[in-house]
Amino acid sequence: MNLAPICLFTFKRLDTTIETVEALKKNIYASESELFVFTDAPRPHKEGEADTVEKVKEYLSTITGFKKIHLNPRSNNLGCAKSIITGVTEVMDQFGKAIVVEDDIVTSTNFLAFMNQCLDKYENNQKIWSISGYTYAIKYPKNYPYDVYMVQRGSPWGWASWKDRWDGVDWKAPDFLEFMKDRKQVKAFHEGGSDLSRMVYRNLFGDIDGWDPIWIYQQFKNKQHTIYPVVSKVQNIGFTQEATHTKFYNRFKTVLDQSGKTEFNMPDDPQFEEMIVKSYKDKYSLKRRLTGRLKFYLGIP
Repeated sequence: MNLAPICLFTFKRLDTTIETVEALKKNIYASESELFVFTDAPRPHKEGEADTVEKVKEYLSTITGFKKIHLNPRSNNLGCAKSIITGVTEVMDQFGKAIVVEDDIVTSTNFLAFMNQCLDKYENNQKIWSISGYTYAIKYPKNYPYDVYMVQRGSPWGWASWKDRWDGVDWKAPDFLEFMKDRKQVKAFHEGGSDLSRMVYRNLFGDIDGWDPIWIYQQFKNKQHTIYPVVSKVQNIGFTQEATHTKFYNRFKTVLDQSGKTEFNMPDDPQFEEMIVKSYKDKYSLKRRLTGRLKFYLGIP
């Protein structure tokens, strides 16, 4: 395979960064892959943040285990969204594709194998927007033959895509307010999860320094879909108070693939499976989200 470069985005969390890097190093193909590390600068008004960011940078300067390592410390704080958008764009422009992880993503040993095979398989299939390394434990039809499934919503937790898809995103989403007036379209958008339109609105006009709500909105507008693994190749370990967006109860905990499998059965022309889509959508329902928050506030594990 023509292996995709890996983009790793870090900031101030040394413990999760170490876990993320050590897991990536154990991956099949890690030693043959180029790693681009982008570390955001501390915020001037945050006391003590410069010290924690410096510790992360010191650790990153010691890592080995990849074909080539490119360290890209930021001189000014860009924030989550701008850091990721500019970093991914830079790597996409050079290589035409990229695998992306943030500093709280632990991967299975076959994560890179899965992502690269999917990138090769679906590069020319324009209905595929991205590849996700993460999945919930969801319901599948009996005797389901494939190692992947398809839904309409992308995931930012260990993902991959191609330059032509990435370049198509208008990060300002100037048509969104007009889009929200069309109830039929909003309902269709919510087939990917009832949280989506609110997240896009908060991203554009509120308090989320995120990039993926706009990315997923563009995906919907393009009528493109995401390939997911049947068994997760990713576990998000970032549900702590130090996180930027994941401070609440981890209702997304899944089972990480321990099989070591390196060859995956994938359909040439993926189609929606009704049972899978329904099970996936349920995980993003209002009931699930409210239950997760309630458990967080009550301290229920």
